[in-house]
Amino acid sequence: MQTESVHITPYRTYAWVLIALMTLTLITVTVTWINLSALTVAIALIIATVKAYIVLTYFMHLKFESSLFRVFVAMVLMIYVLVILFTLSDYLLR
Repeated sequence: MQTESVHITPYRTYAWVLIALMTLTLITVTVTWINLSALTVAIALIIATVKAYIVLTYFMHLKFESSLFRVFVAMVLMIYVLVILFTLSDYLLR
């Protein structure tokens, strides 16, 4: 017999996640209005990474998964960071 644990996330948590995502989106839009040259892209990508982490944690319920699954996700995120760093290095050295 299989035992399943049920986790219920309260609506208050989802409301805070919504507020956080909307705030980060507003910050991203505001940063694009400021002329920071190449740093604008870097800041936008950092904010997008934070937003992706929030979505992974709360909406995809990574917070409730096993440690092994978290390690796999961390490895994928490390590859993502390397790709972003290679892209930014190419962008900055042109």
